[in-house]
This record gives sequence, structure tokens and C-alpha cells, in this order.
Amino acid sequence: EKVHALRGDTERMEKQDEENQIDFAHIARELKNVDPSLRKELEEIAAKVQKNLSERKKQQVVNPIDVQGDATTGEIDYNKLIDDFGTSPLDEKLLARFEKATGRKPHHWLRRGLFYSHREFDQILTLYEQKKPFYLYTGRGPSSASLHMGHLVPFMFTQYLQEVFNVPLVIQLTDDEKFFWKNKSLSEYHKLAAENAKDIIAVGFDITKTFIFTDLDYMKYLYPNVCKIQKFVTGNQISGIFGFGLEAHCGKFSYPAIQAAPSFSNCFPHIFGEKVNVPCLIPCAIDQDPYFRMTRDVAPRLGYLKPALIHSKFFPALQGSGTKMSSSNPNSAIFLTDTAKQIKTKVNRFAFSGGKETVEEHRRLGGDPDKDVPYQYLTYFLDNDAKLKQIYEDYKSGKLLSGEIKKILIDTITPLVQRHQKMREAVSDEVLNGFMALRKIRF
Repeated sequence: EKVHALRGDTERMEKQDEENQIDFAHIARELKNVDPSLRKELEEIAAKVQKNLSERKKQQVVNPIDVQGDATTGEIDYNKLIDDFGTSPLDEKLLARFEKATGRKPHHWLRRGLFYSHREFDQILTLYEQKKPFYLYTGRGPSSASLHMGHLVPFMFTQYLQEVFNVPLVIQLTDDEKFFWKNKSLSEYHKLAAENAKDIIAVGFDITKTFIFTDLDYMKYLYPNVCKIQKFVTGNQISGIFGFGLEAHCGKFSYPAIQAAPSFSNCFPHIFGEKVNVPCLIPCAIDQDPYFRMTRDVAPRLGYLKPALIHSKFFPALQGSGTKMSSSNPNSAIFLTDTAKQIKTKVNRFAFSGGKETVEEHRRLGGDPDKDVPYQYLTYFLDNDAKLKQIYEDYKSGKLLSGEIKKILIDTITPLVQRHQKMREAVSDEVLNGFMALRKIRF
């Protein structure tokens, strides 16, 4: 049995090791009792497995459940994700085509590579050029009452796409997903979904073209496609894609089909009728791609169209690379409920600086804008390319100090948060109900 494990089932051994089930010292002792003719081969195999495991633990992990940068640097290698996931880069040629087709300059997040990868976005542009219909689909897992600025990014970008393409949009609020992975009650996540929906509406979506739903409320319409997807995806596939094993409860195995289903237009009969041929474009962070790789694999077997995707990089936590924004740590992010004073305090006290230890040293050697969180935030929220470039050069040369770049960020994002808060106040329960009502959407 041990010989078979070492020779032919190293993948299982590696998975067991991740669960702390392999004792390599014990294996070494056992090999001393093996026939000498086999011992050398098995020792080499065991050493190879151990080396592979050691290397794997140093590598980045990116999936919907877990995001970890390189063990040494904490950084995410986004080009490697393109190779690993099999996506395509959003290159200059595609952005030029976008500008020509829409008559609009690409969003600065596209120009700066913050949305950087895609699956068949070129085919979406072809549909737009041919004046053929398609729709947008994005979503949110409601884990906290207030969104932070990182949560805002995909919705701001989706609102831009809706405005540019003038197409319908569906927004899924996955109250069931959070119940499967977190510790609050199902009813609490349902309530959080409604609160999050108000934050999302305040971004500026067009009510005549936008439908927002929670999974608990809308499952009746999703379920036929959920069942079809589940029948064509095995437990081994789910485990391989998302990284959990048989110890996980069945809700985790069943959920991915629920996030996949809105990719298919017949989930929305009040918008598209029974049509299965209305294409879908999904703006999302790159860690959500595994859901839709699965969706794209199963779509042809159901007679459906594969969804197209456009991926963003991750919005950094205030503490910089290797840290995570968390609703349980209010100092890790700028929340949309923060006051001007709180924003100023968080940026000044907690935003990771790429500057030097002293003013003299900084003036002489300059700062590192690529590691400086205030500068990284400005790449998202300062849309003036020339001004951003000047800030980069001044900070790198030492002309601009860390305190000064933090002030520029505070002056940039405070009005944005305050504007969102004002718009959020105008989102009444009646407005929310309007966005969530089953109704015909113009397209």
C-alpha cells in the first residue's frame, strides 16, 4: 500500500500533507524495511513529493475562497494568473477597438491595467458593433452592513459599462453563499443583502435597466438551471476548483452552480423571456474566475452560451501587500460610512508608506510609489493621468513626501465617500423595492 501511494498516488499524498496527515519522517523510517531493490526508487519519489509540496506552499493561492500572495513577497503575480487561468490580457489593441466602437475613452482603470484580463471581451465588442443584445451580470456576497472602497470598485466599473453599452444589468446578492461560509444566521445575511443593495444603488445605476435580487428571494427562477449545472459538475471538479475536500458540508459543493446560473439569460424570464441566446458579460475580480471557468465548461453541454468576463486586480488593504481588508478590522479599509475625520485618521495612521524613515533620507533616495498604498489608491480614484504621473515622479524622486501624498489621497477620496453617503441617503425602501421588483427591463 505504501509503495502504491509513493509510486502512483502522489497527488493524494500532497493533498493529505496540506491537511497535516503526512509524516515524512515516518515514511523514511518505513522505507528502511523495504526491499533494497525498491528502496532507492521510493526514496527518490518521496523526496520529489516533499520538494513539490515545499514549493507549492511558497506559491500564491488565488481562488474565491482564499487569496494569498507569494510567501516571500506577499505580492500577487497577475501575469502568472493569466497563464494559470488561461485568460487573455486586455491589451492596447483591444482598448483601441473599445474606444473606436463606443466613441468613449476607456475608463482610467482600463488604461492603467487595473482591469487587466478577460475572456472573450472581444466578442462582446463584436456584438456591440453589430448592435446585437447582451447583458451585464455582477454580484456581491453580503458579509457586512457597509461596503468599503474595495467593494465599490467593481460596481463603479459595472455602472460605467452599463452607461457606455446601454444594456441591462442583473446584480446577484448571495445571502446563501455567506451563510454557507460564515457564522451569522440566514436571516441576518438576508437583511445585510438589503443594506448592501442600497449602497450599490447609490453608485448610480439606471433603474430602467437594472435588476437586483437575492438568492433566497429569486431561487425559484434560478433553480431549473442550477439543477442542470449541478448534474454536469462532479464533486471532484468542485473540490479541485475551490480547494475544499469531503470534510466540507454539502452547501459548499452545491453553491457554485447558484453563482453560475445567472450567466444564462433564461434565468430572467421577465427580461429575456425564454431566450437562451442572449450573451452575458461579467465584470469581477480575478479570484471569481474559477466559478465562471466551471460555468463556461458546462454551458455548451446545456446548449447555452459561454459568459464573457473582464477581470480586475485586487484593491489593496491599507496595510499593503500581504494583508487583507476585513470587515472585522475597521482600520484595514476605508468604509463608505466613515466620516471625513475617520478617513483622515486611517490614511495618516494605517496606510502603508513607500517612503523612507527620515525626511532627509527620503529627499535623497526618494520613495517607492509601487509599494506606497496612498499612491496605489490614487491610481483608482484620481482620474487625471497627467497629475498622477507627476505625483509618481515627484514621490519617486523625493520631491513629494509621504505626508504630502497622504494629504492628496485624503483630499481625493473624502469627497467621493461623502458624495456616496449623500446618494445613499436618497435610497429609500421604495427605491430599493423598485430595483428588486420583477419587471420588464428595456434593452
